[in-house]
Amino acid sequence: MPELPEVETVKRALQKNIVSKKITGITVNKGRVIKEPGIETFKRGLIGETVKEVRRRAKVLIIKLRENKFLVVHLRISGWLSYGKLQDRVRVAFKLSDGKYLNYMDQRLLGELRLRKSYEDLKFIQNLGPEPFDINAGEFKKILAAKKTKIKVLLMDQSIIAGLGNIYAQEALFLAKIDPQRAANSLTDNEMKLLFKEIIAVLKEAIANKGSSVDTYRRLDGEKGGMEKRLKVYGREKELCVICKKPLKKIFLGGRGTCFCSYCQQ
Repeated sequence: MPELPEVETVKRALQKNIVSKKITGITVNKGRVIKEPGIETFKRGLIGETVKEVRRRAKVLIIKLRENKFLVVHLRISGWLSYGKLQDRVRVAFKLSDGKYLNYMDQRLLGELRLRKSYEDLKFIQNLGPEPFDINAGEFKKILAAKKTKIKVLLMDQSIIAGLGNIYAQEALFLAKIDPQRAANSLTDNEMKLLFKEIIAVLKEAIANKGSSVDTYRRLDGEKGGMEKRLKVYGREKELCVICKKPLKKIFLGGRGTCFCSYCQQ
């Protein structure tokens, strides 16, 4: 699933490419991804509208059309967007006034498109915790100190901290040399401070490298991100740790695969 850096990368590209463009036509090949309203109402409500702004909240894209009209795009596990030519396997295509298309691609049809008067009253938006960039180290420590949950599971809980997922939770814990199985409230003040620092650092690095294309994620121009080449533990089961050169271990926490170094991470 695209995480904060991937969605932020797409948001910035959308802001650059589609703002001030009018939606002149819509093709729906797979109506299943349109969650509200109905397909025909969705199309009528968008055609003729001009994109005013593109926002992001956690892993969700919000395209503002008016003060009371928003196109909400939740990429989920396999969704991605491309801008340019009409794509062959597009699920929903938005034709723009520059003659180009914004293509919603989603092989597994798990993503969600919504046209709404407001996005802030969506349940999954209301349930989101603060984003890493919106809190400081002291606030982060307060969050962790009150939780007995395993630290890696807690970092992925969107109601606690929004935007982090399986990739960057693993990476930040490795960089901070913290075992992902430890209870959050078992971390010392210094460990919490270091973990917060590494979360911010790895997210900024991932944004600078335009995200990680470890699955279906693509940038808006269709190219892969560059961060996957810089990942230290994610997806590297049995490969050698970049620090101690011993094999990395894979376990499952909260139902998600987790790679870490059992020697470096304590």
